[in-house]
Amino acid sequence: MLRSAIIFSIKPLQFHIFAEDQLHESFKNILDGFTNEEKVNYTLYPITFPTESAAEWKKLFKPCASQRLFLPLILKNVDSLLYVDTDVLFLRPVDDIWSFLGKFNSTQIAAMAPEHEEPRIGWYNRFARHPYYGVTGINSGVMLMNMSRIRRKYFKNDMTPVRLQWGEILMPLLKKYKLNITWGDQDLLNIMFFHNPESLYVFPCQWNYRPDHCIYGSNCKEAEEEGIFILHGNRGVYHDDKQPTFRAVYEAIKNYSFGDDLVHSLLQPLELELQKTTHTYCGRVYKVFVKQLTKSIRDLYARRSKGR
Repeated sequence: MLRSAIIFSIKPLQFHIFAEDQLHESFKNILDGFTNEEKVNYTLYPITFPTESAAEWKKLFKPCASQRLFLPLILKNVDSLLYVDTDVLFLRPVDDIWSFLGKFNSTQIAAMAPEHEEPRIGWYNRFARHPYYGVTGINSGVMLMNMSRIRRKYFKNDMTPVRLQWGEILMPLLKKYKLNITWGDQDLLNIMFFHNPESLYVFPCQWNYRPDHCIYGSNCKEAEEEGIFILHGNRGVYHDDKQPTFRAVYEAIKNYSFGDDLVHSLLQPLELELQKTTHTYCGRVYKVFVKQLTKSIRDLYARRSKGR
């Protein structure tokens, strides 16, 4: 994820990395080794939960997954943030999704993509035992946050007639719904935005493209038209053979060395690997995996030629 963000970024990036203490040294070694380090600033943090309920939050869904809920409370001096899961790859500049912050109206505090485009294969609308946002819910793997607004907002809820602030609402929500939620903190976010729909900006599926968008047939029209902008390889698809199209993109970016020619060292080898995946549903639409990537590389070289 870090590598893909750095490759295409236009402006310098500030990473806030939350990881177990024993992983900090390896993160430091990797980031310090990137050759275009002038584009990278980073801060490492320990996994942090409220002391009185840390054990309960840690075991919610997956270890550390619910950390994102506490970012507005931990990073008190950070105005806005793009949270992404570690299985996310950027195929266009981070700057572009960041620009959505400027499109928020006065009530919107965060942006996410729908969990599903096709209700017939949706999870929330078929199985959820709790409220959820919109028709098919939202996916929190890519979450743009105006944290200043989040900290200021008082949220409507179904636990009390009194509106609660972010730090006040999290634990009561967990206590009420913990026996009814499956996807942990993502479910809690769905509940919050069900009661506060005016606070969410929804961006299109190509900003959070997952296996569900192609394993049952292509169902992200925006990606078909413009390509995938952010690839989200959930379900471990970067590390098994179930979805070779996703794995091919991951391997291509992992194997790319900074400073090498992006066309010959990344794009062309990737296209050859993707052509081997056409026996799968996602492989049949493999061109959506390189459509935006091709443009991003072209734009990057155009900026370099202009000295930007």
